[in-house]
This record gives sequence, C-alpha cells and structure tokens, in this order.
Amino acid sequence: MKPPVALVTGSAGGLGAALARRLAQHGWAVAAHYRHSGRAAAALVQSLTAGGATAAAFQADLAVEAEAQRMVGEVIARFRQLDLLINNSGVYHAKPLATLSADEWFEGLNSTATAVFFTTRAALPHLGKAANGRVINLGDAGCERVGARDLAISYHLGKTGALMLTKSFAREAAGRGVTVNMISPGYLDNSRELPDPGAIPAGRFGTADDVWNAVEFLIKPASGYLTGANLIVSGGWNLR
Repeated sequence: MKPPVALVTGSAGGLGAALARRLAQHGWAVAAHYRHSGRAAAALVQSLTAGGATAAAFQADLAVEAEAQRMVGEVIARFRQLDLLINNSGVYHAKPLATLSADEWFEGLNSTATAVFFTTRAALPHLGKAANGRVINLGDAGCERVGARDLAISYHLGKTGALMLTKSFAREAAGRGVTVNMISPGYLDNSRELPDPGAIPAGRFGTADDVWNAVEFLIKPASGYLTGANLIVSGGWNLR
C-alpha cells in the first residue's frame, strides 16, 4: 500500500523541516519545497530517506504562478498523488515601516498570501482525488486581529490574507471533500526576538511538537467536517 503524500512548503529548515520529519515518522511520503536553500532541503531529504521514508525536494518561487504549477506537477509526476498540502513558507523581515525596503515589502506579502493562493490553487485538483484531501496553512497568533504592528508589516498582512484565503478556499473546496484550515502558532522556542517566558500565559514557549499535534488532529479522517477554522496554538499569548 502506497503511503499518503504531503507537500510542505518552506521545509528546508525551521518549523517546515520539523513538520516534514514528523510526517515521515508517521508513514507519510514527503515532498519538501524550497526556494533558495537547496543544500538544506537536500540534507533533509537525505535524513528522511536514511530513516526509511520516501522523500524528494522540489524548488520553486511560489510567488510566481507558473512555478507553483510546475512544482505541483513535478510532485504528482514523482509520487502520483497528493493528499496533504502544508503552506508554511513565509519571510519575516524584522524591520519597522520606515526602513522596510520595497523588495522586503513584496517578499513578506508574496512569500505568505501570494504563495498560499498560487500553491493551493495548483494543488486542489489533485487533493480532490484523495480520500481525505487536506490543506493546512500556517498563520501566526495575531492574524485574526487587525491592528498596528511594529515590525514586519508585510509579513503580518500576508498572514492575515492567508486567513482570508483559508476561509475562501475552504468554502470552495468543501464540495470536493477537501478541508482547508489554518494553524496559528505564537512564540515558538526557535522564534527570533523571544520575550520573557513569563509574558506567555502558559509560562513557556511553544514547540514544533505543539504545532504537530494540531496538524495530526486536522489530518485525521474524523476531522473531515472541520474546515475554515483557525487553531491558535499560542499558550494563551496574543489572545484578546
């Protein structure tokens, strides 16, 4: 029996790589996307295959529709199916509005909302053929709140846009048997510029395992009626 296939964007490092490893450990074949970090993606794939999993790396700039379409086509050609898409990519430029360059502005938006739009649209026809097709978008714990941001404004705009896309695609894809949901982490233990842990109501930072637990819940067949939701995995941080 062939394993289910997951495409994880932005999986050369960080949370994306951690989720790719968890999926492989649970019997999934993994398509690991990267934009520039080819060596890191290759190392991840080598590690997964050494552990007995099926995995391959795929390069694309997901802000370009033709590249997103090409990448999904390559995944289908390699694995012959697609069961899960995790839209994880996102570039965070920790700069205030006054010093954010035009390139950084567009990179923050395009690596988040635009990438979700193009990649999901390319993947949906294939996910609709899966018994339990799933799309999971990675947001952030503040994406439901429209308010001022001191840093990385285009990234935060992109994550809020990704939430709107989550709900819009969820309604469109429901008739195909595909669910589309979002998981929005707060501060993870590998995040930059961490505050004092005491600022987190739960008293600690989140981990990749905390996010994986939410992913594992959403990919269960029993979760097939849950769509358009945003699961905030933040230990109570940023809730108002």
